[in-house]
Amino acid sequence: MASVKELRLRIKSVGNIKQITRAMEMVSTTKLRRFQDRAVASRPYAEEIANLVQHLAGVLGDAALDQPLFQPGTGKKTAMLIVSSDRGLCGAYNSNLFQAMESWITTHCEEKGIEKTDVDFFVYGRKAKQYLGKRGFSIAQYITEPALESIDFAAAARVARTLVDAFTSGEYAEVKILYTAFESMVRFTPTFVDFLPVAPPAEGDADAGGDVILEPDAETIFGHLVPRYLETRIYNALLESLTSEYASRRFSMKNATDAATDMQKTLKGQYNRLRQENITKELLDIVGGAEAIK
Repeated sequence: MASVKELRLRIKSVGNIKQITRAMEMVSTTKLRRFQDRAVASRPYAEEIANLVQHLAGVLGDAALDQPLFQPGTGKKTAMLIVSSDRGLCGAYNSNLFQAMESWITTHCEEKGIEKTDVDFFVYGRKAKQYLGKRGFSIAQYITEPALESIDFAAAARVARTLVDAFTSGEYAEVKILYTAFESMVRFTPTFVDFLPVAPPAEGDADAGGDVILEPDAETIFGHLVPRYLETRIYNALLESLTSEYASRRFSMKNATDAATDMQKTLKGQYNRLRQENITKELLDIVGGAEAIK
């Protein structure tokens, strides 16, 4: 059994760790609120611009579907943008993402009859770079600027242009996005999104809103809208990933703080019992000595 001194040191050590985890929980909570507001605010715009692209593609018909971004790429390989965290201490956030990726890779390669090296990754986040590098996956580009916490629409637009250029180069048949969708404070799900080619419109989109007058014409609007649509999808995916990361880190740090509190209680109980035993032994020694003198 540990001595009184050792227990006192362990209690102090657990208390120090508890202070750190509590501070990290507070920081994560503050940042979570900020990024959650941005992520939630971006959703209506992302949904509306997606609906508008689908509608205009239906109106234009074959003229839209013949554009390069609506046609499968001429290449054989698949490109994927994967968004992870730069730092750890965020629970199962990264491990769930990588587990979903591994499962998808296995299924995709079997369906397409290709090797895992035929999937090139565009990486946002140090943890994904480390994971993919150690397991022999092909990393086409590691994006470091700006940091994910500093992401804005202009940076997301640059990432979108990078993916579009890769797709139009003829090397890839498709481009996908793997990110963590933020659903609630305790629920965040790894999600795959088909980025390119752009999905064709659903049946009936061509007739929806047929009385609407478009100025300028639908083709001009469509040409300007598709790049904004792709940029918005990237921006929303990055924001939701960042929000999910902080939600996971907050939850993880709260659990760590609660565990430290429970451990402190257990150690203090052991400390008090051992201290009381030592005091009792000393009293018995004193009484025994006094009786011996008599």
